[in-house]
Amino acid sequence: MSSQSTSLTVAAMLRERITSGVVAPGDSLPKRADLAAEFGVSGNVIRQALTTLEDEGLVTLGRGAPATVNEPPPSAPAPQTAGVLLPDRIRAAFEAEHVTIDSFSLTAETLHEALAVAYLGVRAGALTPRSIALRVMVPAIDTRLALPSLIDDPGDTRPLERLRGIMNTCHDTLAMGLNSLHLRGHVPEVALEFRSVPLTPMHKLYLLNGTESLIGYYEVVPETVILEGGEARIYDVLGIDSLLFRSSSGPDSRDAQDAAFVVSSQRWFDSLWNSIARPIESG
Repeated sequence: MSSQSTSLTVAAMLRERITSGVVAPGDSLPKRADLAAEFGVSGNVIRQALTTLEDEGLVTLGRGAPATVNEPPPSAPAPQTAGVLLPDRIRAAFEAEHVTIDSFSLTAETLHEALAVAYLGVRAGALTPRSIALRVMVPAIDTRLALPSLIDDPGDTRPLERLRGIMNTCHDTLAMGLNSLHLRGHVPEVALEFRSVPLTPMHKLYLLNGTESLIGYYEVVPETVILEGGEARIYDVLGIDSLLFRSSSGPDSRDAQDAAFVVSSQRWFDSLWNSIARPIESG
């Protein structure tokens, strides 16, 4: 991941803390060195991230002093407190000794991007899990999926061929990233299982360490993409920017219903994984 894309990810995580009220107007963010240690990135990446937030009017940067959170402008929309950021929650999950992540989504592309932030922390020594186990479940590409589809010709298979390429790339990059942590001695034990199910996902689900669930809904949108033969208009799903809603069965659980949702979500995932899901390989 490039320095620029990493700084944008860090900026997004800090932005979420500010807009959700975790850090109040007038408060100072941690020192740059402390932020660099927390996220496992260089000081230059932190500087870029803070500059992005300053350009947005969220913070004020002082010479040699931590950034100060600004009062929101009167015309600013109300903070979106319902959604959480996947990179932030996965990074928190990596503070455990044994990390488990179960993922159900269309391509696992968002998961790959989120894991990159936690991996930076592992490589920097800020996060020290002894094991990481990923179970990734995606749709079976040989199934007649409802989406993505060509708007003018739903029977055209080119959108599914494009999807297959994205899925294979995600599979390979997930495997490479996880194996790299192991081969370089950062994590003693790693495991990745990839399975497919014959259905079209209309939501994404992430289960972290068996105590936290994050769920978000795919929005169907028209989109122009490049397929074999040129540009085409397809119905696709908007997933990378969709809100994720969090439930916990851990110490920070809000109530019994919150905890029950995590248990039910895990049972749902396991029921598919252990029945109609089939192992898949890339390529």
